[in-house]
Amino acid sequence: MRVILLAVVLGAAGLAQSPATISLDLAGALQRARDYNQAFLQAGITAASAHEDRVQAKAAMLPSLNFLNQYIYTQGNETPSGVFVANDGVHIYNEQAAVHAEPWSPLLRAEYRRAIAAEAVAKARRDIAARGLVTTVVQNYYGLITAQRHLRNAEQSVAEARSFVDITQKQERGGEVARADVIKARLQLQQRERDLMDARATVEKARVALGVIVFPNLDQQFTVADDLGASLTLPPVSEYRPVAISTSPDIMAAQSGLTVASAGTSAARAGYYPVFAIDYFYGINANVLAFRGPDNRQNLGSMVQGTLTIPLWNWGATRSRIKRAELAQKQAEYELTFAQRGVESTLRTAYIEADTARAQLDSLKSSLDLSEESLRLTLLRYQAGEATALEVVDAQSTLALARNAYADGLARYRVAVAALQTMTGRL
Repeated sequence: MRVILLAVVLGAAGLAQSPATISLDLAGALQRARDYNQAFLQAGITAASAHEDRVQAKAAMLPSLNFLNQYIYTQGNETPSGVFVANDGVHIYNEQAAVHAEPWSPLLRAEYRRAIAAEAVAKARRDIAARGLVTTVVQNYYGLITAQRHLRNAEQSVAEARSFVDITQKQERGGEVARADVIKARLQLQQRERDLMDARATVEKARVALGVIVFPNLDQQFTVADDLGASLTLPPVSEYRPVAISTSPDIMAAQSGLTVASAGTSAARAGYYPVFAIDYFYGINANVLAFRGPDNRQNLGSMVQGTLTIPLWNWGATRSRIKRAELAQKQAEYELTFAQRGVESTLRTAYIEADTARAQLDSLKSSLDLSEESLRLTLLRYQAGEATALEVVDAQSTLALARNAYADGLARYRVAVAALQTMTGRL
């Protein structure tokens, strides 16, 4: 009795800990995918890292403040300065605030421009990852819905096949049909049962494919909203084109890549220009660590240092860097052209797919209705002795294909429209 009670308690605890079933629509699935998808999160981290690079590049152009703490010991040789004549004593203390600035540095300015463009590239690639994620979620979402519809169709086909088996058996007992009709009906039922098992396996695989994207826990139970029957309009392609081109992350990434390459050319050319830097020091540089030295001499003071670095000769390294940067810029121009043409091509292809899928829906629905009517009439003719079992089986097979084809057509249209919406940033 205790064992039974313990089993009941443990079973109840297990049920209490099982995750609750979550109902998902497409928008919810997309949001969850953005929260958990590794590729999208990694692209976001890359964009954030590029932002920090831009901040650092900007900071490099601004004056910097440091505090220098230094003690120098020089070996004595019975002279005031010791062994090294550059030093003015055996003991030297440096306690100084140092301000460094480069008011004229073409290299730093070019690096800042490049960092700005690199941040734009990283953001565009994050958007590309986001759109790729949307495409994957949409395909898996409607793949699951389609699989579920196929499962319902398979269940209905099994019921129809089982009903036909009952009809043939009754007519065989009445001596109206031959044994061959019963065998044919049973073979059809067995095939439909195998189709049902395949449909169930397909649903489970589609559920796993979607769940691994939108949930951190693969054991999470969920349902999806079947919106294939909802009306969905398809605007003309002229409404999609300007938005798709202006918001395309592929084009933005290519444009930003061209800016990066242009900044790289400027940075390479900066190797020909001089660099002017200013350093300001305030503090102590003395043989004793005190504000006042021997003879009440003042140790606390300041110094300004200006440095002008003029490049003269580096065996053609600068010229080579410029040439390489110009080649990279030319490549970036090609990539921008290819990206623009690619967006145009993808948009037209996606619209053709959506328009074709829409045009076929009425035909698919008509085929479904005709198949249902054909099966009904064929069964009536069979029961009246005017049709063969083969005709009934053929009508059942035609109806099963028509049901699945209509579900596939609805999903095809939804996925195609979602692709256009993704290209325009509406999804």
